[in-house]
Amino acid sequence: MQSKYPIGILGATGMVGQRFIQLLENHPWFEITWLAASDRSSGKLYGDAAKWRLDTPLPERIAQMRVSVAEPAGAPKIIFAALDSDIAKEMEPKFAAAGCAVVSNSSAFRMEPNVPLVIPEVNAEHLHLIEEQPWRKESGGYMVTNPNCSAIGLVLALKPLEERFGIEQIFVTTMQAVSGAGYPGVPSMDILGNVVPYIKSEEEKMEAETLKLLGKLTGSSVTPLPARMSAHCNRVAVEDGHTESVSIKLKKPATREEILAAWAEFKPLAGQNLPMAPEQPIEWAPQEDRPQPRLDRNRGRGMAVTVGRLRPCGILDWKFTVLSHNTVRGAAGAAILNAELLASLGKLEPVAVAHA
Repeated sequence: MQSKYPIGILGATGMVGQRFIQLLENHPWFEITWLAASDRSSGKLYGDAAKWRLDTPLPERIAQMRVSVAEPAGAPKIIFAALDSDIAKEMEPKFAAAGCAVVSNSSAFRMEPNVPLVIPEVNAEHLHLIEEQPWRKESGGYMVTNPNCSAIGLVLALKPLEERFGIEQIFVTTMQAVSGAGYPGVPSMDILGNVVPYIKSEEEKMEAETLKLLGKLTGSSVTPLPARMSAHCNRVAVEDGHTESVSIKLKKPATREEILAAWAEFKPLAGQNLPMAPEQPIEWAPQEDRPQPRLDRNRGRGMAVTVGRLRPCGILDWKFTVLSHNTVRGAAGAAILNAELLASLGKLEPVAVAHA
């Protein structure tokens, strides 16, 4: 790539915004040129506005950038959005209407019929929905979303099984890290030595998004996967990494060896040279007590999903454990990979060119 795409980050001071900055620093395709956050942060240097919470230093170039007002005027045409859902509902359409490609981590528009909800390894063809958005036709702008942090690991593990054997039923129980609640997240007195068996709207999101992601694009809409699904979502005292216990019923019988082969051979992005894409998107952990968040969440630079404990299920067909890094693969990293896919398809070119 001759020169880097200038990009902006909405919600840059929050935890997902910080993860965007960490992952985009020295990215070969994208360069951060604009940061925006709430009114109380605008006008300040980023280093003064944000309380940096990650385990790598805040880049000095970013620390010295001035935080802008969260308005399309003066913003670059490629925007990574890390906003709360209520704010995103108001703000993201403004940027799309102004001709921006909005690559969003918010849940606000994931289930809209004309907004693609995408995992590049799973349903890249759903990006065609961009062309159905009114902003695309009027200004060249559009909106693309990545899934909920709990859905993305599950769907990556399910996709190769659905392709080869079909899936009729899905039962999943999650053990979700506190970082999924942002900062300051869950109060320590609520989570230490405890499990909280409720995360607002999480179960509904997980069920609906999973079936949309595994669904088929038919014309200008997505037909969800016709499977039955039940999700139980819990918050646990883990910093990063969502663990999920999964049981599935398949349409066609499959042996253990066939399931392991489906996971091992699942490399749909091979040869595309997308910088954030893991070489092996699904990694198998053969140990009887793995995967574990502390030991496995950073596989594939945090972009790989780890599966383990595959065994027969006494109620459905098979059960296994899935682990994914919720703020890398489940948030900022997922959005960046979506943008890389858009770039490879020529959909991040200047708006005037795209519109013409």
